[in-house]
Amino acid sequence: MSPTNAPAKPPGADTKPPSRAERKARLLAELEQQRVDILVDSDQLLRAASPLDSNWQRFKIPAYVVGGIVALRLARHPRGVLAGGRKVLAGYMLLRKLKLLAKATT
Repeated sequence: MSPTNAPAKPPGADTKPPSRAERKARLLAELEQQRVDILVDSDQLLRAASPLDSNWQRFKIPAYVVGGIVALRLARHPRGVLAGGRKVLAGYMLLRKLKLLAKATT
């Protein structure tokens, strides 16, 4: 066989794999870029959520008061909690069955 009939090597086949230091440097650069991306995304999230946070601060105290009153009432009358829980569970199961029935009929 002559050298001209030898199979052609793909480009870059003669290059050595990157050394450990080069791989480490590449991974560290990628990690740093991910950190920058996380910082940018977290800043965007904070700016997008700031209207919700400011509105929540306005309703926070009344929500705590109402929650405390409900908790106190439920602690004084636990049977009401059980009865209410059964009704909520029954309503949930009924809703699931109705959805399943609606899906089966269409």
